[in-house]
Formats: sequence, C-alpha cells, structure tokens
Amino acid sequence: MNEVVSELYLSAVLDNTVINEQGQQIGKLWDLVMTAGEIFPEVSHLLVKSPTSTLAIPWKDISLFNRFVISIKGESAPFSYGPREGEILVRRDILDKQIVDINGAKVVRVNDLKLGNQKNFLCIFAVDIGFRGLLRRLGYEMLGEKIARGLKKELSHQEISWEFVQPLELNLSRLTLTMAREQMADMHPADIAGIISQISPKQIQTVLTSLDTETAGEAIHELNPELRSRVITQLDSEQASDILEEMDPDEAADVLGDLPEEKAQELLGLMDEEEAEDIQELMEHEDDTAGGLMNSEFLTIAPDFTVSDALSQTKLLAADVETVYYAYVVDSDEYLLGVVSLKELLITPPETPITEIMTSNLKTVKVDAEPEDILELIAKYNLIAIPVLDEKEKIAGIVTVDDILELFLPYALRRRRYRHH
Repeated sequence: MNEVVSELYLSAVLDNTVINEQGQQIGKLWDLVMTAGEIFPEVSHLLVKSPTSTLAIPWKDISLFNRFVISIKGESAPFSYGPREGEILVRRDILDKQIVDINGAKVVRVNDLKLGNQKNFLCIFAVDIGFRGLLRRLGYEMLGEKIARGLKKELSHQEISWEFVQPLELNLSRLTLTMAREQMADMHPADIAGIISQISPKQIQTVLTSLDTETAGEAIHELNPELRSRVITQLDSEQASDILEEMDPDEAADVLGDLPEEKAQELLGLMDEEEAEDIQELMEHEDDTAGGLMNSEFLTIAPDFTVSDALSQTKLLAADVETVYYAYVVDSDEYLLGVVSLKELLITPPETPITEIMTSNLKTVKVDAEPEDILELIAKYNLIAIPVLDEKEKIAGIVTVDDILELFLPYALRRRRYRHH
C-alpha cells in the first residue's frame, strides 16, 4: 500500500530525492505520468532522473510519497523511460499551461497543482491559479504570508477543483471530467466566445470539439467577424459545414458573408440543399437592410386553425425556429394575414378560431428597409420581432429585436468581449 499524505502540492515534491528501501538515492523526481482515473486524473508512473538516465517507476511500486520522503518498494525494478506519443506528463504538459476555468468562464494559467490520495491512487485534485502558487514554486510562500500580514492583507488561495477544469491541449482532453464537459456545454455562447478570443488556433479546435455543433455555432457567431472567419477557415470543411447547418440561417449568412467567395461556396455545397438555399437567399441582400438582418425561419400557422391546432404546430416547430413569441398567420401562397402572440394562444380556449384572435393590422417592413426604420417601429410598438415582406408582399422573414439592437449598441460595448484581440 502506498503511503501518501492526504493532500500536497506538486511544487513540494518535484526535484525531491527518490530512494529505495535501503535509503540509497535513485535519482530526483522529474515528472508524473497521468492517466484518466475513475474519479480524478491518476498518476500511473513517476519519472526519476538518475545521473545516467530517466527511469520510470509504476505508482504501485511506491511505498512512501510526501514532501520529505519518496521511496520505492524493495522488489521494485525501475525501467529506462522513453517518451511515448500521446502520453501526458504533469510538469511538461500541464504546469504553466493555460486551462479554462469553467466556473469563472475565463482562461487561466496553472501555477501549481494540488495532489491527493484517492482510493490509494495519487490524483490531481485541484489547480492553483493564484499568486500564492507562484510564491510557493519559488520557495517564498511563508515570506509572502509574513509580508501580507504586515500589510494587514491576506494572501488568498485561488484554486479550481479539477471538476471545473477544461484543458486546452487536444491530448489532455481525455483528462476532462464529465462534470466539466457538461458545464462547458451549458456555458453561454458569449462566454465561450470570450474564451476562444483568448487562446491559440490550435486550442480553439479543442474547445469546439468538446461542444455539440449547435453550441459551437452559437459561440462562433458571437466572435468578431475577423476572428470568426479565421476560425471557420481553420476548421475541417465537413465540421464547419455541420456547425453552419445548426446555426440560424441569418447567423450562418453572417458568417459565410465574411468568408472569401470560393470558401463560402465550398461550405454551402457541403450543406443540406434546403438549408443552403435559405442561407444563399439571405446572403443576396445588403447587410444593413431588413433582408440582410432577417431570419428566414419563423413560426407560421394557417388561417383555418383553431388555438389547439396552433399550439400543436408551435410544439412541433419550436425547436427549429429562433423566436416563438409570435405565430404568423399566412395563406397557402405565403401572404401574411395576421399575427398571434404565444401568450394569446396560452390563455384562449382551445376551440377558438385563430381568425378571431389574430391581429390583422400588423406592422411590417420591406426587404430593403433600413435599420433605423426597423428600430423605430420595434421601439414604438414594443415588438419582439417584425415581419419582412418581399417585393411580392409575401412574408420572407422576421427581424428580431436583439438583431436590430446589436447594430446600435455603443462601439465600446460591442468590442468589450473582444478586448483580448
């Protein structure tokens, strides 16, 4: 059985002397080889530098492991170590590297690692990202505490449990715990975009691979146009097209519109034909017009529906449309007859005909309407979205309040999330 203190820091044991049971020096602890454990990442081997070579010692052969003594069992036979592809070493691959703090939704640097005993395995429990961790590495933690006390300050602990850590190197991703994967997927797209804007292109691939395509698409759309184009271009074309298919058509059109024509057409060619046609149609409109801002996916119902029919239609189609606050009543030729809000559908008796509760005198804009005119109507009539009519007076899409407001946000506010670039 290995005897290891319940918790200790990596900096306290690196470069410490490793001995055998007779007290003879074998070498100095150089690194730890990690594997994905049952609960936390586990140490499989210790790497020990001797005067002539680097030795690998299985964790099961360690008898004592603490900040004062590291010793191996008498029957242990260390073997010469040779680097293996895909192997994860703590000192080489994790210490001083960037990781994602999922709780804080930010990229941080690993200053030290807290190790501990879990079911007789040496595991990574937490990551130290604070100034205290740096002082500990340098051997000045006690001095730092003394100075802090003199200044009536506290030298705080800044540690993140490994449960909330997302490594940014692809070969480290297998050390990511289930909780971290789930929380990463649940992060707001704007937070994910903020993380992407702070890391290298190679690391971006790791982050996007950890997400489902819909979340990845929402995060990419939150990036500034220059970085957004760079990310899409660097992705495998199949992966990029899959992500674009999961985006709302207006957002996909925004992304493709910033790419070189040849690349945009390549990605459109890999997409579902119907999806590609919707996006291509949106791309033909000027950016700063209703046609360029609108989303071509919206909720429609027939004029002969009852409220019960309309609610069934809403449940059926809600997952495929961005906005479900309104259901637009259109005839078989796609002419707009009226609109009904979701609230009205919920509070009206199920057998009521839609024509009795729909608003027929509704506000609309043409595809070439300018943003200022759209904003004026949305603000004046307190609308969540406004329908866009084509040259034949048929409904072509809707412009939502968030899409139009984004154009009028102060420049500094829009750029704040991209301050790292």
